[in-house]
Parts: sequence; structure tokens; C-alpha cells
Amino acid sequence: MGVISLIWGVVALLWMILALIPLLGWGNWFLIPFAAVGAIIAAIGVLFSGSGKNGRAKAGLILNALVIVVGIARLSLGGGLI
Repeated sequence: MGVISLIWGVVALLWMILALIPLLGWGNWFLIPFAAVGAIIAAIGVLFSGSGKNGRAKAGLILNALVIVVGIARLSLGGGLI
């Protein structure tokens, strides 16, 4: 689960960088639910992994949470469209 959530977070991060370009902010409407699914996968990975083996899942959780926060901030700055 940890590797999946980490890869999911990297894809979401690349998508977020693309959505930061002006006039492509509408991509955040699809990015936020995508990153939320990645965060759920990471949370399941943290929950069911041993304490020493959940580093990748924690990294995926943090990465997906960061993407969600930046995506929401970008939508609020652009009025939800731009």
C-alpha cells in the first residue's frame, strides 16, 4: 500500500504543478478527489502496516495531503475557475 500511495502522490503532485499554470486551474476540480483517494489508500497503508514499515505510506499521506491543500488554495484564489 505504501508504494501505491507514494506513486499516487507523485502523479498528483505532477498534476498539481500542471494545474498551477494560468487557465488550467480547472484541473484542480479533478485533482482534489484524485489526491483524496490517494490519501485514503495511504491511510489504509499506515493503519495496516507495522510501525517500522509504514514510512512510504506516511510519505504518500503527507504528499497527497499537501496536494489537496494547495489545490484548495489555488481554487479559492482563482474563484474556482481560473
